[in-house]
Amino acid sequence: MMKKWICLLLAVPLLSSAAEIKIGFQKSAGLLSMMKTQGLSLPGHQIKWIEFPAGPQMLEALNAGSIDFGSTGAPPPVFAQAGGVDLLYVGAEPAPISSEALFVPKDSPIRTVADLKGKRVAFQKGSGSHFLLASALQKAGLKFSDITPVYLSPSDARAAFVGGGIDAWVVWDPYFASAQKAYQVRVLSDYTALPQANGFYLASRKFAEQSPQLVSALLEQVKLTGKWASEHQKEVSTLLTQQTGVPADIVATWMQRTRYGATPVTPDIVANQQRVADLFYQQKLIPKAVNIASRVWTWQPK
Repeated sequence: MMKKWICLLLAVPLLSSAAEIKIGFQKSAGLLSMMKTQGLSLPGHQIKWIEFPAGPQMLEALNAGSIDFGSTGAPPPVFAQAGGVDLLYVGAEPAPISSEALFVPKDSPIRTVADLKGKRVAFQKGSGSHFLLASALQKAGLKFSDITPVYLSPSDARAAFVGGGIDAWVVWDPYFASAQKAYQVRVLSDYTALPQANGFYLASRKFAEQSPQLVSALLEQVKLTGKWASEHQKEVSTLLTQQTGVPADIVATWMQRTRYGATPVTPDIVANQQRVADLFYQQKLIPKAVNIASRVWTWQPK
């Protein structure tokens, strides 16, 4: 069955002359990482895969021309837009619900999000966790200035969490699933009852405008991979265990709450993303307001 999927993945049309396509991916997240492992091939094109620890770093590379295409959560492109990066939203992923969370140690006196006032909360700046935290604080009647943000990568945040250097941590799977197993953490909030925040496939404007067929072909392959992943969770779990080195039981938890796919960026998704941008601007987390609809590239799936 895996071989059949690979054959489908390779069956893409020849697009323009031979050229290098630079794709950014995160090893522990997303369909692009899975496609890299399985050997995505676009006849007539050479693919260069570049790994990043998180979305913000990936979009810095997009701005510098080091990559052409990649995927992130909702906040990184908002921060990038506000910083002048000329990116386009070319596709979207289902919004996460329980695969990302704000949590505290099991014996913490903190019981609610409102209890975080004055506390140290760690997260990757500009990531999906940034928006989850901002949304949860707003719902609890707090401002971002009411907490002490501690900007850390997932690996550094884990060390701080274990060592007691922070009071709470916001992070995505598999880091969240790993923390749940290792420390029996208490979850204060996930995206349940909070505004939705889709993941996105992003491209530089130059790449999308010069190679629209290629962008469409890449998105079609992502869509195909997402369909396969949704229907073959056992195979995906085995693949991710081998790929990431994360224990199988943690990967299984991760898979149970991950939703895969690729769709066009619809008006509803644009509205969701605009809410993300507006919240960051209202809380003075970005220097200027941004318009999401002006950066949407139209994809018409086959």
